[in-house]
Amino acid sequence: MSAAFSSRTPRRSPTANWLTYALLVLTAALVLFPLVVSLSIALQGPTVSPALLPDFSRLDFGVFAEAFRTEPNLLRWIFNSFFAATMVTSGVLITSALGGYALSHPGFAGKQLFFFICLGTLMIPFEATIIPNFLLVSGWGWRNSFQGLIVPFLASAFGIFLLRQYFLSIPRELYEAAQMDGCGRLRYLISVLVPLSGPALATLAVYTFLNTYNQYYWPLLITDATQWRTTQIGITIFRNAEYQVFNLQLAANLIVMAPTLLLLIIGQKQLVSGLTAGAVKG
Repeated sequence: MSAAFSSRTPRRSPTANWLTYALLVLTAALVLFPLVVSLSIALQGPTVSPALLPDFSRLDFGVFAEAFRTEPNLLRWIFNSFFAATMVTSGVLITSALGGYALSHPGFAGKQLFFFICLGTLMIPFEATIIPNFLLVSGWGWRNSFQGLIVPFLASAFGIFLLRQYFLSIPRELYEAAQMDGCGRLRYLISVLVPLSGPALATLAVYTFLNTYNQYYWPLLITDATQWRTTQIGITIFRNAEYQVFNLQLAANLIVMAPTLLLLIIGQKQLVSGLTAGAVKG
């Protein structure tokens, strides 16, 4: 009787549930408020003193097309950021899977030392390495190029750590069974580990893509030609040129923000599950 009683999950009161939902709604409203205000001002048309809410009978949806006409390079900036983010994400997934596999499964001397060195790089701020990276990229003639935007970020210590922790949560018996069937280490990684690591890979992909797409400091240093600017730099240029036209500024911001918002909405479930997977293993 006592065991049955202790196994019961305590029920929350309706008041506590309502308070939780109210807090979640309030938090969501605070997060969405800047986006709603931006959309509201963008649809009001050119005005010196925009209101908080637009006149719903006179919404100007043509402002988004006007933003592309006003700034011909806007589409190129979006492409630069999207292409660089896609390539960096692909590279990080490959290098992190290889590094995480090497640090979790095959045994070799000094594995723990390599792992601690990898973790140690997470403690080094990006500002401490930006000058050597800049000199190296400039020496190779990669300024104003996709190589300069992509290559320095093709490996991620965080990605290696994340996938190592996830690989450790997969039963070792799978590896032993694969070995008995004649499966090599690389084939085991590609055919077994990678398909089972969907949540972790999706988490790393979303995280890497968002970080790369929203980069500001590094693209500002290595690109000085207008056509090679990325979205964050380009939007700053656009805002300075159209500083009194609020609807165009915010319309351009929303256009630039759309790919990342869409990706975050699609991958939010995988982002949460992947960050928590393997947290208590290894």
